[in-house]
Amino acid sequence: MRQARRAAGGLLLLLALLLSGCGAEPAAHNDTDVMFLQMSVAQIAEGEQVAAVAERSAVNPGLRALAAELRGQWQSETATMKQWLTDWDQPMTAPSGSSPHAGHGDLHALQPGDVEGLRAATGTDLDRIAVALLLGNLHNAMETLRLETDGGAHPDAKSLAGTMTTTRQAQIQRLLAMAAG
Repeated sequence: MRQARRAAGGLLLLLALLLSGCGAEPAAHNDTDVMFLQMSVAQIAEGEQVAAVAERSAVNPGLRALAAELRGQWQSETATMKQWLTDWDQPMTAPSGSSPHAGHGDLHALQPGDVEGLRAATGTDLDRIAVALLLGNLHNAMETLRLETDGGAHPDAKSLAGTMTTTRQAQIQRLLAMAAG
C-alpha cells in the first residue's frame, strides 16, 4: 500500500512538473513589430517637442488641450513600447534608413529648425505652425501604424497599433478642423 501511495505521489509530482512547464509561451514578434516600436518611439519624441510648445504657448485653448492629451498619451505608449523592446532584447532606435518615408524624402519628418521656428512664433502664427507640424507627425504615425497592422505578428503590438490608429484619426480630424479655422 505504501509503495502504491509513493508511486501515485511520484506520478502526481511528475504530472505537476510537466504541466507547470506548459505555460503559455510569450507571443512571438517579428521584424515589423520591432520596427513599429522603434519608429513610433522616434516619432513620438519628435511630436513631443512640438506638443510641449503648443501646450505651453498656443493661443487656441483647444490646441493646448489636444497637445496636453497627446503628451499624456505618448508618455504611456512610449513606456509600453520601450518595455517591449527591452523584453525582446532589441535596440530602442531603428537602424538608419528604416523610415517608411525613405523613398520620398522624409516629407513629414521634423526638419532642423522647425521646433526653433515654432518657439520663436507667437499668437496665431504659433498655432498655425504647431497644427501643421502635429499633422505631419500624426501622418507619419499613421503610416507606421499601417505597417504594424498589415505585417506585425505580436498580438499586443497589433492591438496597440489598432487603438493608436483610432485615436490618431480622431486627433487628425480635430487638427484639420483647427487648420480650417
